[in-house]
Amino acid sequence: MARPSVREQLIDAAHERFHEYGFNGSGIKEIADGAGVPKGSVYNHFDSKESMAIEVMRRYGDARRMGMLADKSVAPVERIRGHFAYLSEDLERYGYARGCMFGNFGAELSTHSPTIRDEVGRKLGGWESVLASVLDEARAAGELASEVDSVVLARFLVSAWEGAAMQAKVVRSSVPLDDFFTVFDSMTV
Repeated sequence: MARPSVREQLIDAAHERFHEYGFNGSGIKEIADGAGVPKGSVYNHFDSKESMAIEVMRRYGDARRMGMLADKSVAPVERIRGHFAYLSEDLERYGYARGCMFGNFGAELSTHSPTIRDEVGRKLGGWESVLASVLDEARAAGELASEVDSVVLARFLVSAWEGAAMQAKVVRSSVPLDDFFTVFDSMTV
C-alpha cells in the first residue's frame, strides 16, 4: 500500500513557519512537527529546505491576487489601489507581524542563497511587469498624474510597498501603509 502524500501539509506548515519565524528561524523538525509528520518525510517531498521555500513562495505569490490587476471591468487606478488594499488587509489580519514573504526572504537570504534571491527577483519582477501594464492603461485613461515611465513607476511602487510592509512589521501599525496610499493617491487624477 502506497504511503499517503503529506506534501500539502508540509507546504502549509512551512508557509506558516517561514512567514512567522523566517527561513533561518525555521528548522526542518519544526516544519515537520507543524505538519504532524516525521522529520524524515520532508525529504520524501523536497530536495532541500530551499526547494521547500521556493514552493512556499510560489503558493504565496498565487495568493497575492494578481488576477485582480487584470480585471478590465474595473478602472486601472481602482484595480491597483484595490490590489494594494487587499495586501494591506492581509498584513492587518496578522497584526502587521509578518510582512511580505518576498521582502522577508529577500532581506534575509539575498546574500546567502542565490536560489532564493533569484526566485524573489522573479516574483517581484513579474509583479512589476503586471503593474507597469496597468499603469500604462491608467495613463491612457487619463487617471495617472505622474509622468514617470510606467516601468520605473511600477518598480518604485513595489519597492515602496515592500519598504512599507517591512516598516509596518517593525512598528506593528498601518501607518507606513497609510503613507503608501497617501503617496499613491497623489499620483492619480
